[in-house]
Amino acid sequence: MTGEALIQLAKTRPVLSDGAMGTMLQEYGLNAGACPEIWNVEKPEAVRAVHAAYIEAGSRITSTNTFGGSRLKLAAYGLADRVAELNSAGANIAREAAGAENSVAGSIGPTGEFLEPLGDLSFDTAADVFAEQSEALASGGADVILLETFSDLQEAKAALAGALRTGLPVFCTFAFDTGGRTMMGLDPVKAAVEMSKAGASGVGANCGVGPDQTLEVISQIRNATLGIVIAQPNAGLPRIVEGRTTYDSTPEEMAEFAAKSARLGVNIIGACCGSTPQHIRAMAAAIEGFHAG
Repeated sequence: MTGEALIQLAKTRPVLSDGAMGTMLQEYGLNAGACPEIWNVEKPEAVRAVHAAYIEAGSRITSTNTFGGSRLKLAAYGLADRVAELNSAGANIAREAAGAENSVAGSIGPTGEFLEPLGDLSFDTAADVFAEQSEALASGGADVILLETFSDLQEAKAALAGALRTGLPVFCTFAFDTGGRTMMGLDPVKAAVEMSKAGASGVGANCGVGPDQTLEVISQIRNATLGIVIAQPNAGLPRIVEGRTTYDSTPEEMAEFAAKSARLGVNIIGACCGSTPQHIRAMAAAIEGFHAG
C-alpha cells in the first residue's frame, strides 16, 4: 500500500502499526549493545520473522529494522560506509513480509548528536545525513518515512527536510516523558504545529512512556493538528527481572489503549519497546470495525 493510500485509509479508520523490533530481535539472540541493522544482511531470516509475526497479528504497517541506520549512528560500529546497503536491505525485508496490501515505514531515529549551537552538527549536515538514509530506504521499497523517538525540534526538522527529498510522505513521532515534554523540553502542541508547518504528513508520540501517559500527550497532538496522528507507546514501564528488562503492560491493557486512542481520533496506532505480536493481536481486535467519525 503506497504512502498516499495509507494516509487516505487512516483518515477513514485507525490503522494498526507494529510493535518493538529491538527487543524482539533480542529474543532471536541479538546481544544488548550490538548493532541491530547488521542483521539485515547477516541474519535477514530473523528480521523477516519479526515482520511476518506482526503482519500475521494484524499490523497493516511494518517498520524497518533501521532505527539506528544513519551514517552517524553506524559509525560507532565501524559501519558508516554501509548506510545504503543496510537500509536498503532492511526495507527489502520489510517489503517482502508486508506484501502489496500493507505498508512499509522506513524507520529513522535521531543521530545521537546535538545540533548547533549546543553541539557541532549543523542543520544542513544533519539534513544530508537523514536524506542519505531516507533515499536508501525508499530505494528498498519503503512507502513512508517514519522519524521516530525524536526529542529536539531542530533535529526533527532537519530529519524532515532530508526525508522529504525522497518524495515520500514523512511521519514524525517524539518521545515524551512523564511530565509531558521531551528530554529537550519540547511540548506536544509545539511539536505538532511546527512539524505540520514544515511538511510532515503525520505527527505523534512513541516510546518514552507507557499507554496512560501517551494518551494524555496524544490528545493534545490531536487537538493541535488536522494531519495524521500516530501513537506508539512502550508496553508499560521497564523493570529489571532476573537481569532482564521486562515491560509491565499486558496485551489486554494495550488493547484498552488502542480502543481509547481510536475514540480520540488517532489515525495510526501501534506500540514500541517491550511490545510483542501478542500485544498487537489484542490491539487489532480492539479496533476492528472502528470507523472515524
